[in-house]
Amino acid sequence: MRVFVTGASGFVGSAIVNELIKNGHQALGLARSESSADKITKAGAEVYHGDINNQASMAEAAAGCDAVIHTAFNHDFTRFKANCEDDRKVIEGFGDALAGTGKPLIVTSGVGLISGSGIATEDIAPPPSSVIPRAASEEAAHAARAKGTNAYIVRLPPTTHGAGDHGFVTMIIDMAKKNGVSAYIGEGNNLWPAGHRFDAAALYRLIAEQKPEQMVYHAVAEEGIPFKDIAAAIGNGLNLPVVSKTGEEAQAHFGWFSHFAAMGCRASSAKTRETLGWQPVQPTLMEELVPGIYL
Repeated sequence: MRVFVTGASGFVGSAIVNELIKNGHQALGLARSESSADKITKAGAEVYHGDINNQASMAEAAAGCDAVIHTAFNHDFTRFKANCEDDRKVIEGFGDALAGTGKPLIVTSGVGLISGSGIATEDIAPPPSSVIPRAASEEAAHAARAKGTNAYIVRLPPTTHGAGDHGFVTMIIDMAKKNGVSAYIGEGNNLWPAGHRFDAAALYRLIAEQKPEQMVYHAVAEEGIPFKDIAAAIGNGLNLPVVSKTGEEAQAHFGWFSHFAAMGCRASSAKTRETLGWQPVQPTLMEELVPGIYL
């Protein structure tokens, strides 16, 4: 297969490019800058220079490939809702370009959208985008499928980890360094699911290869790690006290991240594993919360 990958120089996208090439496929990676293009070339992929928001350009790239894997997303939280609506438009454009072709369109979402009581499964739909803006991507994927596009959704856990990560775990580490303590909120029993980026990359590839009937998949290797355990591992690694914070103290430590630090989301990937034969094989989050990888 020849697969068009957006976000190809990013944390998850670059792992997907490597996974595709390792398994005998060709990757066409979207690049907006020369630095991104250089990373994609060094990975052994072909570069497609373009802008993710140019629908005509994206349709042209999609038409020349056998599948599209969309991982690009603007994580500027100061304009989060606008970014989510931009992503809806990107997915709509891909959907229109691939409708009726049978080519898979695989878009990216997060298991955090369906956090709450119980266990989050692939069958649970998130609240509407009017409540959670990030759900716009899933809404767009369902709309594309209704128009005849072979669309799929991969939900990543909040701790999609691995060397080179600059996401939530690194943010928590930076907060601990800044404040001199590694903190959790309340009792710290809220659960964070986790998965390695290389395992996630294998999941994207399997969907593109198998084109199964099931639409939604979870790249979850660990169903739920208590946030207190994550804070403790960070504190031990940095030789800092590990403390509980609530109310204003928690807000002072975590700032805008307080919502995520308190989020509880036990998530299953049982249906994903059964459908695709996907089996995570990479190190766990705790195995990577050690000097030389994260600390």
